[in-house]
Amino acid sequence: MADIVTLNRRSFVGGSLTASVAASATSQGSHPALKEKFYGCIAGCHIGSSMGAVVEGWPWQRIEKEHGTAERLLSYEHYRNGWKREPGTTEDGVERQKLMITAIIEKQDRVNAEDVRAAWLRHIKPESAGMVSEPFEATLLAMAKSGIPARDLGRYCDYAGLNSFARSCHPIGLINAGDITNAVTDVFEVGQLYQTSNSRGLQWAAVTALAIAAATRPEATVDSVLAAILAGDPRQTKETGVAKEIERGLKHTDSCKDFREMRTAFDEVYSGRGTPYAFSSANEVVTKAVCVFRMTKGNVRDASVAAVNMGRDTDCLAAISAGIAGALTGASSIPAEWVRQVDYATTLNRFTNSQRTLRDHADGLYGAFSARLRRMRAYADEMQKT
Repeated sequence: MADIVTLNRRSFVGGSLTASVAASATSQGSHPALKEKFYGCIAGCHIGSSMGAVVEGWPWQRIEKEHGTAERLLSYEHYRNGWKREPGTTEDGVERQKLMITAIIEKQDRVNAEDVRAAWLRHIKPESAGMVSEPFEATLLAMAKSGIPARDLGRYCDYAGLNSFARSCHPIGLINAGDITNAVTDVFEVGQLYQTSNSRGLQWAAVTALAIAAATRPEATVDSVLAAILAGDPRQTKETGVAKEIERGLKHTDSCKDFREMRTAFDEVYSGRGTPYAFSSANEVVTKAVCVFRMTKGNVRDASVAAVNMGRDTDCLAAISAGIAGALTGASSIPAEWVRQVDYATTLNRFTNSQRTLRDHADGLYGAFSARLRRMRAYADEMQKT
């Protein structure tokens, strides 16, 4: 895929892409090329997920006792199904994301709920249920096959406040690189496959997507991404208090120098237990992820390790924090052996819905974004003819 050439100084109505986004397709000083930001985002998410899955649900005290600092890709088992997974094997959230990536690559553009539902029907393997997907997703797939509108599916999911979509919607941020408004729009559209329209889960998923869209902008910094998160979007209603909760989390952990101090600080804030997915509320996981992103200054490796050692929903926390970090700084901080191991584990995973490599996922998304940008450029040229 050839690099995108720079647009003239045009902007599009409704917060669409601007010329500055195209300029970031090539390296600018210390800022990574846009294509590498796509790769950093996807690699950070998938690697963080696989590392965090080993200790998912553990309190940090158990992680400390058994691993000291958990910072390696290890084998693990989920769902008590007897499948001992190769180190680097990803989990249900990444499977959710892979289907979104496939839908975007196939359409070469932004996607809606029907586009992703169609990808489910074409690409979900029947044998994946109970192996790499949560039980409730089997129910959603059965309903998807019934022909009811895709936007209605999330109404029948019991978990409207979970991070089901917040931890997997990275491709929505990337296909809308630099375009915060449409990134949020697409979260509320596609997210209805999993959760009710305008639910708390989708309110928090919007943070993940808009942070990634903001991080891909030329000259983006940790501070500019945080400013975009705290500014929010009009569709994140004031009643949910999303920005306020993140701001409280940032203030509460402002003096934390490492993950050990941060996880202790958060103990007095988030401690849910005794209910299904008690540690997976979107507000908890996304708030922690933003704080980890800030503390580690957008370094993907450091964000992954910090998130994995925080305890509770470690795989989702690592997916979000490392994904946002990768969208800002690329993949240069990720150890090459982590990439190789995750790609190798994918070749052994007969249950996965896609065996693309990390690079193939990212480049496929970048190719779709490039196609979208070319169409927008052609439209602008046509409409400005005199």
